[in-house]
Amino acid sequence: MKKLAKRLIPIGLFKAVAPYYHLSQSFYHQTKSGFPARGMKIIGVTGTDGKTTTATLLTHTLRSSGKKVAMITTISVDYGDGAGPRPNPTRLTTFSASHLAKVLKKIKQQKVDYLVLEVTSHALDQRRIWGIPIHIAVFTNLGHEHLDYHRTFERYRDAKRRLFKRTNNNTSGTQTGIINADDAVSSYFAQDIAHPLTYGKEKGDIIAQNVKLTPSGSTYTATIEDDSYAITCNLPGGFNVYNSLAVVATCRTLGLSQNQIETGVASLSQVEGRMTRVDAGQDFAIIVDYAHTPESFDKLFAEVRPLTNKKLICVFGSAGRRDEAKRAAQGKIAGKWCDIVIATEEDDRDIDREEILRQIASGAEKSGKILNKDVLMVGKREDAVQMAINVAKKGDLVILLGKGHEKSILYNGPQAAELRHLPQDDDDERRVLKRDYDEVKAVKDALKLLKK
Repeated sequence: MKKLAKRLIPIGLFKAVAPYYHLSQSFYHQTKSGFPARGMKIIGVTGTDGKTTTATLLTHTLRSSGKKVAMITTISVDYGDGAGPRPNPTRLTTFSASHLAKVLKKIKQQKVDYLVLEVTSHALDQRRIWGIPIHIAVFTNLGHEHLDYHRTFERYRDAKRRLFKRTNNNTSGTQTGIINADDAVSSYFAQDIAHPLTYGKEKGDIIAQNVKLTPSGSTYTATIEDDSYAITCNLPGGFNVYNSLAVVATCRTLGLSQNQIETGVASLSQVEGRMTRVDAGQDFAIIVDYAHTPESFDKLFAEVRPLTNKKLICVFGSAGRRDEAKRAAQGKIAGKWCDIVIATEEDDRDIDREEILRQIASGAEKSGKILNKDVLMVGKREDAVQMAINVAKKGDLVILLGKGHEKSILYNGPQAAELRHLPQDDDDERRVLKRDYDEVKAVKDALKLLKK
């Protein structure tokens, strides 16, 4: 029915009525399931970048303190049953109303202490989490993303704010919001919640001081009022100082001790597809990361550029049916920081791949790169990875961005060109096809061919 509606209703009208459709679905499935989230302490994490890392680190820290915790993220679903995380079976960070209700019912059976839930702007705008009370809301940051859907930055920001308003309306919860004070829009989120607790490097209620960064992570002192926490975060990148600070602030709110917080944060060493190093004995470094926004590019390149005094080689694409304006921006930022830029596919869906690559390349050219010299367009991602591996020399750093943990690529179907006027539908095989793809495996395969 939904697919038929997409084809028959003009796209502008469809977008206008879609939230009400999703709200009705949420009402139906939550009611049918008996509101499984009621009575659960749910921590909602939203933001442009860092949601998955923050949610994973928070789950790990709570669990290491003896709490029983479930988790739903972009990467995985952990029911809190002791079996560990399973791969997220969808391409949705926050599931559809029907799927979410089913998962919540399974989690409810485990009698968990907490559920850590990643919440996207799409899900908030579409009221997919209606009927789900939020105990604590966490905001990581806000950048240039999803404007294809929200149309303006302000609409995107205000969709994220819905999580804090929902949390504030839950009088059975803490009515607390954990907010990145260094983000330009932090004041908007703070005004939506009765008890804002802010964090940052420059300002906030809880501040990271004496920050020391290494290739393997960071150490710093988190201070709030008369308390201080000696934090060791074994996730590399200065942005993970922010992610771990959010975890410190949340866990403090939940009553964890200093030792529980310090030990828990220090004991996580990797999040799949986030600053993942691939080492098969080669004499140059390789990192796989999920970064796919201009803001995350800028932060990440600033972190990894000092890791090599040789060449920095990057491989990335930009998704079809997503914010088109970010493509040239990604190219420009990559061109600024990297010696060689290789533009390739990244879930083109039914959008013309060559046009996407040209947009990325045009941005890189604005940073001084020259097409077919130090900015290259390679259509198939496996070939782009192989090229990066082939050109890398001793001491270089190859970084592959945008796919991270994902295990498939969406690309043009046989009738993509003639049906592009229709609204997005990843399930229409005339327009969109899917093949298995694993970035880390692609790197290892490329390294094997290099050795032959």
